[in-house]
Amino acid sequence: MDYKHLLFIALISLLACCFIMFLVWLWAKKIKNAGVVDVFWALNFPVITIITFILSEGFETRKILICGIFLIAEVRLGFHLWQRVIGHINEEEGRYVQLRKEWGKNADRNFFFFFQFQAISNVLLAIPFFIITANPNPEISMIEYIALGIWFIAFIGEMMADQQLATFKKNPNNKGKVCDTGLWAYSRHPNYFFEWVSWMAYFIFALASPWGLLAIISPAIILYLLLKVTGVPNNEEQNLRSKPVAYKKYQQTTSAFFPWGKKVGS
Repeated sequence: MDYKHLLFIALISLLACCFIMFLVWLWAKKIKNAGVVDVFWALNFPVITIITFILSEGFETRKILICGIFLIAEVRLGFHLWQRVIGHINEEEGRYVQLRKEWGKNADRNFFFFFQFQAISNVLLAIPFFIITANPNPEISMIEYIALGIWFIAFIGEMMADQQLATFKKNPNNKGKVCDTGLWAYSRHPNYFFEWVSWMAYFIFALASPWGLLAIISPAIILYLLLKVTGVPNNEEQNLRSKPVAYKKYQQTTSAFFPWGKKVGS
C-alpha cells in the first residue's frame, strides 16, 4: 500500500467535496435555507466512492464490495434527506433557524465555514474506504464477511427508523405529538444509532487491511458528532422548543441514543 497514493486520493476527494459545498452554500444563501447542507453531506460520499473506486489500486472484488455497500447506504440516506429537506425547501429546519438567529449578520459567513467543515468531515470519515480499497490481498477474510453482516443489520435498522418516523409525521393526527412507536420506543434517535453502527461495520471491515486500525477515527468522529454536536443535542433542543411537555415525558421513558443506554435524568 502506497500512503502517498492514498493521500493523493484523499486530496482529490477533498477538493471535489469543498467545491460541491461551495456551490451548495451559494444556493443555500440564495434560498435562505441552510438545511440543504444535510442532503449534500450525504451525497458527497458517493462522489468520494466513485473517485476512490477509480483511483485506488486494491483487489477489485473487495473494492466492489465496500464501494457497493457504501454507495447503497449513502444514496438511500441522501434520497431520504432530499425528500425531507427539498420537499419543504421554503421552510428552514429549526436548528438552522436557531443558528441563523444566533449568528445574526455573520450568518452567511459562518455558514460558509460550516459547509466547508462538512466537506472536510466527509473526507475524514472516508478514511476506512481509502484503506480498504488499497488492500491488494486477493482473499476476502472472515472479519470482512462479519462486517458485511453488521452493516446489513444497521442498514435495515436505519431504513426502518426513518420510515417509521416519516409515516408518523404524515398522519395529521400526530401533529404536536412525539413518535414513540416501533424502534422509537427504545431510543429517541434509533436512526442515529444505526448510522453509527454502519460506520462501526466499515471500521471492522478495514481491520483486515494494512493500517486498518486508523479507520477507528470514522466511528469515533460520527459518535462525537451525533452525541455532542449536530445530532442528538440539536434535535433534542428543537423538540423541546416545539413540543416541550410531550418531549420531556418522552425523555423520561427512553434512552437518548443507545437502545439499552441509561435514560436521561435517571
